[in-house]
Amino acid sequence: MSLSIYFLRHGQTECSRSNAFCGSINSELTPEGLDMAEAFANAYSSRPWTAIFCSPMGRAIATAKPLCTAIGIEPQLREGLKEINYGEWEGKTPEFISKQYHDDYLRWSADPAWYAPTGGEMAITIASRAMGVIEEIKHLYTSGNVLVVSHKATIRTMLCSLLGIDVGRFRYRLGCPVGSVSVVEFTSHGPLLHTLADRSHFSEYLRNLPGT
Repeated sequence: MSLSIYFLRHGQTECSRSNAFCGSINSELTPEGLDMAEAFANAYSSRPWTAIFCSPMGRAIATAKPLCTAIGIEPQLREGLKEINYGEWEGKTPEFISKQYHDDYLRWSADPAWYAPTGGEMAITIASRAMGVIEEIKHLYTSGNVLVVSHKATIRTMLCSLLGIDVGRFRYRLGCPVGSVSVVEFTSHGPLLHTLADRSHFSEYLRNLPGT
């Protein structure tokens, strides 16, 4: 049996609902976000889980909680799984940023690998810290199913790193809506993407909610 890592993005928050940048600030799950966490647990609790790793951000912990409770596994919190730090852009919309931080926004949009949000974090920095957690998981567990609960930019950056995609393209190559699951199996030939941004565990209502 090989190792498979399930990448779960947290459920809906007020910031994701309004499409505001939310990295280091705390944005709690909405009631619908909590429903998303429950829906994931209901769909995946029968799967044999080896371990659960989780960002220490509250919205990620709350998303992991229903599954952890159902299967009796404590989440292992890792700083490396935190979301990108958006610096001065935290809590603001892209429209506002484009006007108030126009040049920085253009540079970041063109290549977020090497350009950071104003006072924030580059994608290569996210990749370095997050992939350190993936290497830890691969060292600890050679087989089984491991859940990683994290955030939109961080998950996309990890997937780019694993699949040989330029991390500077993370915003434009891979989708990662709230509550979605992506699955990578580690085979003898390297990482194999089985599932990308799946939300079939949601009701039609949850799948069609506004927000990203």
